[in-house]
Amino acid sequence: MSKRKTTTYGFARTSNLLQKQVRAASESRGFAQSRVLTHWEEIVGTDIAAMSRPVDISYGRGGFGATLSVLTNGANAPLLQMKREELRTKINAVYGYNAIARIRVTQTAKTGFAEGQVDFTHRKKAERMAPSPETVAKAQTATHDVADDGLRAALERLATNVISKGNRI
Repeated sequence: MSKRKTTTYGFARTSNLLQKQVRAASESRGFAQSRVLTHWEEIVGTDIAAMSRPVDISYGRGGFGATLSVLTNGANAPLLQMKREELRTKINAVYGYNAIARIRVTQTAKTGFAEGQVDFTHRKKAERMAPSPETVAKAQTATHDVADDGLRAALERLATNVISKGNRI
C-alpha cells in the first residue's frame, strides 16, 4: 500500500486567500458592527445599556475574534469591567459564534470634553396624545356602515390615526 502524499501542489486555502478582502468588505459595509450598534439595549439589557455605548469593533492580525470598545463614564467603569465576560457572552449569543474575543472599556467624563461627551440616557418612546373629539367623530362617521363591531372598532382606530397624521403641520 502506498501512502498518500501531503502536499498542496502550490494551492492555498480559499479562506486564506480571501480573508483580507472579506474583512475589508464587511467592515466597509458595517456587517460586523451594525447589529451590535443598532440593537445595543436589546442585546445587553437596559441596566448595562444605560451606562455604556459600543464605540468600535476592531480585528486583530489573525482576523478571528474581534475587540469591542465600550464607552462609559468613570463611575460606571469598574462595574462594567466586572461584567465584561457576561457582556461578551450576550453579544456572541447574538452572532452565534465567538465573534467578540475581547472587550475594552474606555472612560469619558459625562460632561466637559467636547469629543468625549456621550449621552447615556435612552430616548423614551413618544407618548401618544389623545385624538381630538372632531377627529374621533370623523372616524366614526367614516366607519358607521360596518356591521361587525370588531372590524368597525379597528377601522375607527385606523381612521383616527390617518386623520390625525393628516392634520400635522
